[in-house]
Amino acid sequence: MSADANHWLAGQLNGIERIVSAAGPVLLLLIYFGAAGILYGLRRLRNKPFFDEEISQRAAGLGAYRLRHFFAWTMRPWCSLLTHAAIPPNVITSLSVVFALAAGLAVAPGRFALGGWLFVLAGVLDFLDGRVARSTGQTTLGGAALDSVLDRYVESAMLVGLAWYYRHNWVLVPCLLALTGSLLVPYVRARAESLGVSLAEVGFMQRPERVVLLGVGTALSPIVEVLIEPGDPHPPHRLAIGAMVVLGLTSHATALQRLYRLLGALGGRAAVGLGPHTLAQPARLALGSALATLTDCAVASALAYALQVHAGIATALGCVVGACVSFVLARGWAFEATGHWLPQLWRYAGVSAATACLNSGGVVLLLGLNAPFLLAWWCTRIVVFATWSYPLQRDFVFSAASALPSEATVGSRT
Repeated sequence: MSADANHWLAGQLNGIERIVSAAGPVLLLLIYFGAAGILYGLRRLRNKPFFDEEISQRAAGLGAYRLRHFFAWTMRPWCSLLTHAAIPPNVITSLSVVFALAAGLAVAPGRFALGGWLFVLAGVLDFLDGRVARSTGQTTLGGAALDSVLDRYVESAMLVGLAWYYRHNWVLVPCLLALTGSLLVPYVRARAESLGVSLAEVGFMQRPERVVLLGVGTALSPIVEVLIEPGDPHPPHRLAIGAMVVLGLTSHATALQRLYRLLGALGGRAAVGLGPHTLAQPARLALGSALATLTDCAVASALAYALQVHAGIATALGCVVGACVSFVLARGWAFEATGHWLPQLWRYAGVSAATACLNSGGVVLLLGLNAPFLLAWWCTRIVVFATWSYPLQRDFVFSAASALPSEATVGSRT
């Protein structure tokens, strides 16, 4: 292999070469889609707008319907070429996996431009394989199953490569969030379809949006790094980090959106506490906790500074007062609970103690991954609140079912 090839494949590029490798494909795409846009506009002047039946059955996602129909129209020549060449659809699917694996191997050592564009190419091939199968009459249940499974490998390969690159700092967390979110979005849809519920039209971060966001964000990130720190041999690739953070958050939001719709279709929202007051209760509980924290801080500060109370005693008394305020607000405002307050207080104390331990442990774990303290603190608080403290306070501490039995009920058991 020549020295130039080794220089390029090893990623030992100067600033100009990094910009060309990242922006070169953009220029080609602009030329291709620009020419296609002119032809598409002329076509609309003479005929009705192009309408793709398959895209019309899906949610618009983050892209407008017109843009997605336009993209489908620009892919028609390639679909026709593959159809006339008699390329089997499964071969196209397998080739998309090869490009995705190559993308993951490229980004792992830091070749973000190469990896990003390879991932976009893998997504384009995945777009074409199903259309070639339908146009040639080769659609089978086995092919659909193979395509669905290999699609997961395509997305996972890219994100695993990114996780390897960021394995020594906090960016590993959004990498893993993006990975799990990208797997959960199609899983919820597949589970819903197995139960007879269609969710194809639900969700704003579907596969095309994920491919574009992750692929283009990764591919163009070297340009940003050259402009900010041209001499850094191991740049953070800020644009790729932003894409992964957005992907991690929006993919999980889409999965939860689909789950919420699925539970509504199956009539199971009430069984898991997703009734009409789903947002009101946690919002009130979070606000009440914030007010209790402020009270805790005010009492401890007043005791320590104004009354010269020992710092340890002032802190403990502040915690007690804050906990009482939090209990009163949660019981009387957030949940509007009834029944005996003393058993609820004991249950609340137990849940709060466990919550404090979980928050502390979560922060320690994230700090061990080199996450910034504030990020670790907020992420841990949000996760523990959503998965532990709020559900337990709703269903265990202040639930009507957890109230002490009435006298009539006690008498009937004797």
